[in-house]
Amino acid sequence: MSTHQIDGSTFRTIIKNGTIRLKNNMDYINDLNVFPVPDGDTGSNMSATMSAGAKAIENVEDLSIGNVSKVLARGMLMGARGNSGVILSQLFSGIAKGLKGYDVADCKVFSESLRKGVEQAYAAVINPVEGTMLTVSREAADRAVSVCKSCTDFEQLFVEYVEELDASLERTPDLLPVLKEVGVVDAGAAGYIEVVKGMVDSLQGVVYEYKTEDTDYKVDLTHIQPKTGEDFGYCTEFIMQIEKMNEFNQADFTSMINPLGDSLVVVQDENILKVHIHTKTPGDALNLAQYYGFFINLKIENMNLQHTEVLLHQTMEEQEDCDCGHDHSHSVAPNLKKKYALVAVVTGNGLKETFIEMGCDYIIEGGQTMNPSVEDFVKAVEQINANHIILIPNNKNVLFSAETAAGMLEDLDVRVLKAKTISQGYAALTMFDATQDIDANLDEMSEYIKNVKSGEVTYAIRDSVFNGIEIKKDHFMGIVNGDLITSNHTRLDTCEELLKNMVDEDSEIVTVMYGEDVTKEEVATLEEYVSKTFQVEVEVIRGDQKVYSYIITVE
Repeated sequence: MSTHQIDGSTFRTIIKNGTIRLKNNMDYINDLNVFPVPDGDTGSNMSATMSAGAKAIENVEDLSIGNVSKVLARGMLMGARGNSGVILSQLFSGIAKGLKGYDVADCKVFSESLRKGVEQAYAAVINPVEGTMLTVSREAADRAVSVCKSCTDFEQLFVEYVEELDASLERTPDLLPVLKEVGVVDAGAAGYIEVVKGMVDSLQGVVYEYKTEDTDYKVDLTHIQPKTGEDFGYCTEFIMQIEKMNEFNQADFTSMINPLGDSLVVVQDENILKVHIHTKTPGDALNLAQYYGFFINLKIENMNLQHTEVLLHQTMEEQEDCDCGHDHSHSVAPNLKKKYALVAVVTGNGLKETFIEMGCDYIIEGGQTMNPSVEDFVKAVEQINANHIILIPNNKNVLFSAETAAGMLEDLDVRVLKAKTISQGYAALTMFDATQDIDANLDEMSEYIKNVKSGEVTYAIRDSVFNGIEIKKDHFMGIVNGDLITSNHTRLDTCEELLKNMVDEDSEIVTVMYGEDVTKEEVATLEEYVSKTFQVEVEVIRGDQKVYSYIITVE
């Protein structure tokens, strides 16, 4: 079989196949991690990015390859997660630019679009690093361009392209010494190759299916029929973010709030809860709900007066349809604009509570292993009404997505604080001053985090050697500012060694955020050690975070 041209329909088909192949092999990509820590997420991030793009083109009507590639690129950008996902989206965005205006593409046009993809990906990265997805895609694109004129069909072109991809991947450890030391190839490059090989297999008639069932979350809607015989006076609606997910159960919550009124609708989508109820005691409903989290949108309307309303947080510009028979069309209060709004990326109930207490208006659930997408940031900003919005990614692998989102929101003043760790974000919030202007705030916060030391303690998922440090599976590792500095059999020994490397004579405050797997007794022992060993103030915070038993901040 020979494929001399690719139209939009074929392009959509091969993209889907590449997406499935990557999804099926994402655990392998996740395991290609420099540190043997249980948070490898390159495969997951790239898979989520490709899936967002593939979903965007499922029902596209204009099947020119120029249009399909454009829609794909947009979908990937909005769904991009982590640095690897953003770079991957930029590769396909450049490819789309190369295919713009074409109904079909031949080998020459497609090869040149591959090179445009590389150019855009390099341009998007401030400090490009060789030995990564960038290098592999560049070398393979150069090969494709050099042979495309002699290729009679895409099957032959892709043989050349994939051959160079594989060869370039094997060379990545020579360009990045850390890969050679650990004995792995670059994860992002390997992920991209999985996508391409899935596309090639599709042309050859090899069609993949997902290994596991689609686990996308489906909204659980509970609609309780109205009671009769009573008149409840307030139409109460709210959307909230559930903080105590370990305590919240939708069925139990519905049973508790049901006696307070009628026309009850309870909708849960992961950690977001929407409730509609007609009740004489809206305060009781709100108090019940507030135990589990905080409100995003809230409206209470007196149904008898038809004009009374209270908006305690933010209003929605468009009211969602409701079958209660009550007119909501006028229920839009004046949208009061704040001077500042802070948006932080955090995971762990304790850490989320802490960041809210520190002044954050909106929390995006995420961090290691669950990097939020560009679209997550865009949606968060769209729910906020403020003159200045500061995004705090709290993770170096989330920073790129935050910056991409801020760049897309040109009509708003959205800034990104380049906090690459939870420690940096937490410390920066202590410097935030709402009375200052935006530039002064960002300058002060950015300058302060330069001297913040970030430490993490986690466990090893495999034997390894890094920077001359021998690591055994299931032993604990201490990481300071991204560098592995110790590995020990016990967690407390690791913490003590970590602190010795972090605390010096200029240190004043040590903040210990402990994870969900740590006992209070162990925390007390560590706190006593810090107090006796170092002349610093000690603060302990229940973080409830996964993966990292301790996050330690030294200021």
